[in-house]
Amino acid sequence: MTEIRDVDVLILGAGINGAGLFRDLCEQGLNCVITDKGDFGGGTSSAPSRLIHGGIKYLETAELGLVAQSTLERNLLLKNAPHLVRPLPTVIPIFSWFKGIPAALRTLFGSTTAPRSRGAVLMKIGLSMYDFYGRRHRVMPRHELWSKGRALKEIPPLTPRIVAAGQYYDATVTQPERLVWELISDGLRASPKAAALNYTDITQTDGTDVHLRSPDGQIALRPRVVVNAAGPWIDRVNEQLGAPSHLIGGTKGSHILLDHPELIAALKGRMIYFEADDGRICLVFDYLGRALVGSTDIRADDPDNVICEDSEVAYFMSALRSLLPGLDFSEDQIVYAYSGIRPLPASDGTDPGLISRDHSAPVAEPEDQRQWPVISLVGGKWTTFRGFSEEVADMILQRIGIKRQTSTQQLAIGGGRDMPAPVHRADWIRKAAAATGAAPARAECLLSRYGSTAMMMLSAEGAAPEMLEDARDYSLGELAWIVKHERVRDLRDLVMRRTPLAVSGRLTSRDLATISVLCGDILGWNDVERESQLSRTSEFLETRHRIKLRAA
Repeated sequence: MTEIRDVDVLILGAGINGAGLFRDLCEQGLNCVITDKGDFGGGTSSAPSRLIHGGIKYLETAELGLVAQSTLERNLLLKNAPHLVRPLPTVIPIFSWFKGIPAALRTLFGSTTAPRSRGAVLMKIGLSMYDFYGRRHRVMPRHELWSKGRALKEIPPLTPRIVAAGQYYDATVTQPERLVWELISDGLRASPKAAALNYTDITQTDGTDVHLRSPDGQIALRPRVVVNAAGPWIDRVNEQLGAPSHLIGGTKGSHILLDHPELIAALKGRMIYFEADDGRICLVFDYLGRALVGSTDIRADDPDNVICEDSEVAYFMSALRSLLPGLDFSEDQIVYAYSGIRPLPASDGTDPGLISRDHSAPVAEPEDQRQWPVISLVGGKWTTFRGFSEEVADMILQRIGIKRQTSTQQLAIGGGRDMPAPVHRADWIRKAAAATGAAPARAECLLSRYGSTAMMMLSAEGAAPEMLEDARDYSLGELAWIVKHERVRDLRDLVMRRTPLAVSGRLTSRDLATISVLCGDILGWNDVERESQLSRTSEFLETRHRIKLRAA
């Protein structure tokens, strides 16, 4: 008979919102369990635009509270996770002086049609408001308005159709899936009673106990509160829990990454945030040496099989050619593509781009045989996960009669803990090299990639690490440390989520085979399982992500 374990909170779904809430509750000393039917951060949270931003476009829909919260959370993440979240100067090309004001006013007062052609006057007002809302814990410069001449000098391939450009600052997250894992790891560190289970399904519930099936066996939990953080799967999970709902009306967002050195050089570390010819907002920026292009916003409801379609690729190519006529673009430059369903609130008849990105946490109170409330985490955006988690954590703490012990507002995340300030960076590198025998350049590389966690990896890989044959800045010792300490169960966990080897388009079939052997040795795979993992991963990358795995 399966032993039943009492827990304070069961969180179903280990994306960014679930992981953020898990860490917050664990910091308060609660006994929490977080589960996911796949890997941590492997669903919608693996498919964002990789931006940590205030949402300048939300000014148009008068979501001023969301902008205020988002800019604050952006600034806090730059401080709390500096190893993964970094400033991103952003340029907005402007194609007229006065257009867009009437359309923006209509949107402000409830029009369901998105505005188009935002002129320089409108952009100046918007950027000034954005600076104002981002003033709390400010860490980045204020905006500038460029003349046409300066814009073309700064980014020569830009279309000469522009009349001006604005530059402001947001941020990017270099490894979003890793940030999810680090939040979970922090929660486990804070509360020894807590547990995190990936590849775990709900098998049944009688309204008192929730039965789960994990790779390690059957588990039965008796929670006081259940949180549904399943993102686009929320309504399906609520059905399983005996709390049927119609909360989600998701939209699909796709992105591509290009191997385009000329474009990367022209961007000079900036993002271009621009209107495509149909008025949709698109973006392109340097992400790990590739040009990340996004995103679409199409109504969709099948998160398990979502892929970037040929029509979306064609749309991106057309938008880039119109914006940057000085450069050539082709589908041969694509090294990775991905897509996900945004778990937005159900909203019929509204332009997808105007559906609110704000969040809510509706509660299904205990009913009939179900003895625990179900709190569903609906909507939200990557940037605001901490604030959303704090709101829901406070709701749960009040329900179970416990006072908050710790604020997460100034709490460093994962490798951001003990991360040296820029002025002390050289000293950290020198001391790490001396302590581990590593070359200073290697210590600097891992510090940039993992923050203070790099010290343990440097010790594990030793003074003369064996590197992958093609991705020469990754070592077998580094990857082995991750497999041993970061709950890796599948080959895809390592190459797609704990590291950005796949998304960067640098993964070769030769390195993937080497990594599969490393994983197999540590995780105890036999030859059949290793070959199966290798085959499944290769097929998944090629069919779902347009990766053309080359031999070397």
